[in-house]
Amino acid sequence: MFIQRSLEKTLINYGGKFSIVLVTGARQVGKSTLLRKTLPDAEYVTLDDPEDRLQAQKEPKLFLSRFKGQTIIDEVQYAPELFPLLKMRVDEDQRKGQFWLSGSQQFHMMKNVTESLAGRVAILNLAGLSTRELLGEPDALPLWERLSKPVKALPVGDVFERIWRGSYPALHDGRGVIPEEFYPAYVQTYLQRDVRDLARVGDESAFLLFMQLVASRTGQLTNLEQIGKEADISGTTVRNWLSILEASGIVVFVEPYHSNTNSRLVKARKMYFVDTGLAAWLSGWKTAESLARGVAAGAFLETYVVSEAMKGAFNRGQKSDFTFFRDHNDREVDIVSMAGRTLVPIEVKTTSRPDGRTARRLLIGDSLKLTQGDGAIVCMVEKIYPLSEQVQAFPVGMV
Repeated sequence: MFIQRSLEKTLINYGGKFSIVLVTGARQVGKSTLLRKTLPDAEYVTLDDPEDRLQAQKEPKLFLSRFKGQTIIDEVQYAPELFPLLKMRVDEDQRKGQFWLSGSQQFHMMKNVTESLAGRVAILNLAGLSTRELLGEPDALPLWERLSKPVKALPVGDVFERIWRGSYPALHDGRGVIPEEFYPAYVQTYLQRDVRDLARVGDESAFLLFMQLVASRTGQLTNLEQIGKEADISGTTVRNWLSILEASGIVVFVEPYHSNTNSRLVKARKMYFVDTGLAAWLSGWKTAESLARGVAAGAFLETYVVSEAMKGAFNRGQKSDFTFFRDHNDREVDIVSMAGRTLVPIEVKTTSRPDGRTARRLLIGDSLKLTQGDGAIVCMVEKIYPLSEQVQAFPVGMV
């Protein structure tokens, strides 16, 4: 069962402007499926095939000579030798949309892409399925642009099932795959292929423990010292391993809003797992019900909303450039999006009864010397309704 992806229109648009389009993202988020569905007549080759991979690595010129028309090259990170030749090919023939590449975000691949193909390649990021995609609304606006516009809603009672299951297409394609089957195999493949290639980690069990510790901290300020102490690794190793998780699309970081005129703002980044289901499995949450009732419910709800907001940016071919706000008085806003000098604040709460006092905490525009825009408390309500003139309650099911 193919679920229409929001990135499809952006993909076609960029293919009309660039000779090469690269779709990056974590393993098994649907990159090759999206490309093959969008470009049914293109030639297709995957470097997961050992013979094709060897030829692409050892005889890249001969490998590329096999393809004359529109071509999809899947798992291209395995053959960085192709990038200089792709540059030469599209410099000689500047037709748009010639090569469509996919690959997991990896240090070496992205370094070669940016060095070899600058100005010739559009880089798009695909994450797991969004709730809008699952509900048949792939053209929905990003969250911060539709806070007053009702859309089809996921029932409140299904929200934590959605969070616990996660967003990988294999868990939603009708085959009946369950998280307890999917995630152990996913993590094993990730450790044995991506992590081994990127970091040459000798002890995979140590990296797995590290992933579990990071997953249990999703939605929190990044504390390198604490993670290192619990994982029994150095601060340098913590930084390196977090970079691996980020480069392979497992975690993302949200920067704090900062102003040179305000020294009371927290400077540490917040860390989120991109997929809440993977984070839940790594953290040991066995059921959606236990997660919803557990101490981590708020952090996972926030992670879910932030992840969905990021997908809204990615699907437009944009970076997720929103920030968060926190000062040393513990006043916090989870998502701060900017429209020019206008601030759009979004706070995430597990409550089903948000109040005016919580709404007032979102009015941070004056203290930041910015125009205060309309904001929302995303929470466990069933419909949109106002809490004040500038803040409204927004159903998490509409994210």
